[in-house]
Amino acid sequence: MWPCGLPNGTGRGEDPPLCQPFHLVLSVCSLLYLAVGVPVGLAYNALLVLANLQDQSSMTMPDVYFVNMAVAGLLLSALAPAYLLGPSASGWALWGFGSELHVTLLVLFNVCSLVTMYSTALLSLDYYIERALPRTYMASVYNTRHVCGFVWGGALLTSFSSLLFYVCSHVAARVVECTQLRHTQAADAIVVVVGYLVPSLAVLHALVLISRVQKEDTPLDHDSGQLDPSVHRLLVATVCTQFGLWTPHYLTLLGHTVLALRGRPVDGQQLGVLLFAKDVSRFLAFSSSSVTPLLYRCIDRSFPGKLRRLIKKVRCGRQSCSTDQAGLQQVLA
Repeated sequence: MWPCGLPNGTGRGEDPPLCQPFHLVLSVCSLLYLAVGVPVGLAYNALLVLANLQDQSSMTMPDVYFVNMAVAGLLLSALAPAYLLGPSASGWALWGFGSELHVTLLVLFNVCSLVTMYSTALLSLDYYIERALPRTYMASVYNTRHVCGFVWGGALLTSFSSLLFYVCSHVAARVVECTQLRHTQAADAIVVVVGYLVPSLAVLHALVLISRVQKEDTPLDHDSGQLDPSVHRLLVATVCTQFGLWTPHYLTLLGHTVLALRGRPVDGQQLGVLLFAKDVSRFLAFSSSSVTPLLYRCIDRSFPGKLRRLIKKVRCGRQSCSTDQAGLQQVLA
């Protein structure tokens, strides 16, 4: 799927000896993800959203954030085939690097990345607030829904500033407004700082605070209104998964920006390695849309009960259904 040569054919010299095996492995993994990962991501993210929205009275603060990440995961799964069939593919690309579709996909991808990273960071902070001050309801479902709305709005605003750089990099130089905005490296720098550095510091700070709270033995630790203990395992697994899968993407953006700021031309081999690393990191980022809902399915205790109630509600249709006592007890447990 991904050739060793550069997309524009400007590479010089022979390809590295391990180029073909590495690209073959990446192509096989990408095809497997396209055949298995994308359907799994679409199905589980849709089930996560529907199962929680049909039973909103039982939703907790973490459920709202995971619904938010599931919506972003649905969009990522929908974008994945376009990237796998894009200009990096050999011989059967559906669109080119300079097309309007390319810019649109980049903006949507950045929006999904920002929503995912900030939802993870805010989940960590709100979990600490709920552990430290369980009776204040500062991290309530009502407040969390409004916070998620602001997350999407902030992601769109941040991506709009990046959109200006992408658009101006393709227009004629005679446009005065774009004479200083023709470098996509500036857009990459904005995404790295806003989309990775800020949420990383927030998550690190939240984890330090959570570890301190866990070490303190206070009467609030036994409060009946505290979150389910499985939420902590789900939080740790989500943070490790999201940052583990998204960090390579932001590191490649940072590397591309640093190489551009050096002002020296990059040879074909270095550019080929950078493009290959960018393809691998983007593949890992797309895979997060399938892994996160699976973590929620396996660790969250209330999801199986919600899913059974959703299936029963779909089967009953408009007819009145008796309450599923077993599912209700598991949700309330």
